[in-house]
Amino acid sequence: QVQLVESGGGSVEPGGSLRLSCAASGFTFSWYRMSWYRQAPGKQRELVATIATADYTTYAESVKGRFTISRDNAKNTVSLQMNSLKPEDTAVYYCKVQLELRDYWGQGTQVTVSS
Repeated sequence: QVQLVESGGGSVEPGGSLRLSCAASGFTFSWYRMSWYRQAPGKQRELVATIATADYTTYAESVKGRFTISRDNAKNTVSLQMNSLKPEDTAVYYCKVQLELRDYWGQGTQVTVSS
């Protein structure tokens, strides 16, 4: 079955960095676009970044220039390097893949940016 397991969240001060990872299994990872989303308390889940099979990437305007999404098809992992973190980046971050028009999500990892 499809599994997505996020890791790497934590607490950091403003201006700090974190690297999130998502380990995928149960499907042919290299064939599919992978995405990171986040959901802050009281807000809707929002798309943060996407990486396509040919490594084409897109980002939300709010994270451009600060976050970098990457993938390792040999290890079936997708990562999100987050630099210059701001308090408004505080959220639960989720990894997502869409297979046959169905969305699969990980359990999420908490990122807290606070002084």
